[in-house]
Amino acid sequence: MSDAADDRTATADTATADLEAVLASLAYLLTRSQEHERRTAKAGITAARSDVYLLRALAEADGPSRVGDLAARLMVKPSHVTRQIDRLESQHLVARTPDALDRRARRVALTADGRALLERLKQANITGLTDALDGVPEPDVAATVSVLCHLIERYVQRVRGSLLSEDDPTPPPSAHAALRDPVES
Repeated sequence: MSDAADDRTATADTATADLEAVLASLAYLLTRSQEHERRTAKAGITAARSDVYLLRALAEADGPSRVGDLAARLMVKPSHVTRQIDRLESQHLVARTPDALDRRARRVALTADGRALLERLKQANITGLTDALDGVPEPDVAATVSVLCHLIERYVQRVRGSLLSEDDPTPPPSAHAALRDPVES
């Protein structure tokens, strides 16, 4: 390999290591339990972080969803989603309805209360981000969004691809759909 190629590889390795460190710090800051509790309390919300991701997945679905579809989207086991739905249903944030195609199955949809909760949390998050991004040029924010969307899409494709069994020829759900719902298992 030429010296120039070695330099490019070293630079790429350094940039990747720097990105990993930044993402680890960001993940830590965004998922700190106290911070989540502070933001949600400010918005009048008592739902757990993982419950919020499930609510977001339901909000972005094209109507009521099956538990298995939600589990696949969130990359968790269906039993985990079922427990979350039980919790959220007791808070009147989601409702189960019969599945028109399969009488044994149920579908889950957001209630008006669930949508209102998500809107309050979204506004609290936007306020926090606006404060944190004060002074950062809009083109830098847009570039960051673009890069992170590509990174998330590639990562989700890789994770979902590894979750598929050899016996299941069904392709994974669109990685793009997961861009707006960080995964917590």
